[in-house]
Amino acid sequence: MRHYCNPLFLCILLTFSLLSIGVRANNHLEQALRQAIANVKATVGIAVITSEGDTVKVNNEGRYPLMSVMKLHQALHVAHYLSQRGLNMDYEIKVEKTDLRPNTYSPLRNRHPEGVTLSVGELLAYTLQQSDNNACDVLFKLTGGPRATDAYLRRHWQATHFAIAATEDDMHRDLSLCQANHSTPLEAARLIHRLFTEDTRADANLQFVRQTLFDCQTGLQRIPAGITDKSVKIARKTGTSDQDPSGRWIGINDVAYVQLPNGQAYSLAVFIKDSSEDFEENERIIARISALVFHFLTPSAS
Repeated sequence: MRHYCNPLFLCILLTFSLLSIGVRANNHLEQALRQAIANVKATVGIAVITSEGDTVKVNNEGRYPLMSVMKLHQALHVAHYLSQRGLNMDYEIKVEKTDLRPNTYSPLRNRHPEGVTLSVGELLAYTLQQSDNNACDVLFKLTGGPRATDAYLRRHWQATHFAIAATEDDMHRDLSLCQANHSTPLEAARLIHRLFTEDTRADANLQFVRQTLFDCQTGLQRIPAGITDKSVKIARKTGTSDQDPSGRWIGINDVAYVQLPNGQAYSLAVFIKDSSEDFEENERIIARISALVFHFLTPSAS
């Protein structure tokens, strides 16, 4: 007598087998990441989102200061602000001399100390690629400030585990306000992942934000340093704090969407807070985490 297997049963069995393999692989990656940061003199939060939508989290609980990663959040609101008004990235803004505050990181001020008229696209290039603090606050002034950005992300991106409440000038006037802009690593990874995976091709302003992130020039010793394949494309945003009165780094961060040559991709967020390591070691920690994730998700590159 012949026995026939129900095709539906085989399909269900295969699905569960594949899910089991995926869970085991994710558990191995999580264990490797935990081991990599076991002796670090800092709190390190990590989130990974794979092409399949699987997530791996390490120390995701609690609030991590976003620092300049919040300029990614701001850019999404800027794109929406323009689109709602029928404007594009060529819309020009007059930057006054009084907008160019001293004692803050600002290539914009260094190049145009007396003020200048620039397009929104040029200002976003300053914020996303060079992390310019004055350009960031000029854009906040255009779009209604940090709380307007916060409200937009909650309403349109369904983000919840984050807050945007302070400008760059606020944080420089009061170091404690660095904690006002915060996120979990997973929320930040989800934000950049959705930006690149959801079909918003009709929105030219969001397309501009995506392309601009691929040319980030800060923190090259962080996530990019852990990826050996130079054909990989990385869109990212960094965040870097000052040291607090005790000498600890408030936040050293990198958030990226990594496109592989085979068409697959993953998102990675690494947030380091309250770090007693030196600056270079904080960057090396992020690079080591990046290398682990890259080799786990692209075993052929090992």
